[in-house]
Amino acid sequence: MLGATEYVLSTEPFVIRRRARWSECDPAGVVYTGRFVDYLLSAVALFNEHMSGETVESAKKKLQIQTPCKGLSLVFDGALWPNNEFDMHVSVSAIRSSSFDIAVRAVRPNGEPVFSGVVSPICIGMTERRSVPIPDELRARLQAAMST
Repeated sequence: MLGATEYVLSTEPFVIRRRARWSECDPAGVVYTGRFVDYLLSAVALFNEHMSGETVESAKKKLQIQTPCKGLSLVFDGALWPNNEFDMHVSVSAIRSSSFDIAVRAVRPNGEPVFSGVVSPICIGMTERRSVPIPDELRARLQAAMST
């Protein structure tokens, strides 16, 4: 993979292939711990754009909501070094009244685990600035993308 560091590998299931860059590594050549959060959030953003068919900001503006992160968890299973490729499998894992979970499972192309994580956005009304129920249109998209 020359040039691109991240691209959608498939949409059913939703999988993103990523390549670690040298600039993401410490002097020992190991990817910094904090970069894994970047990988996780980037995968969630691409997944959200795929679900809505438009940019995340445009979709949220139409629904009159914001979706800040209520919670985030990350479990490390293996290290990454420069030019290592890994695939991030993304799906909706839970839907509640105002918040939902998007799960990411990252593996090397041979299937060896790298990390797993969950991002839990919460719907906040643009005018009320408080939690609001997940809009019906978004709920339908989330249910369609729910992992089985």
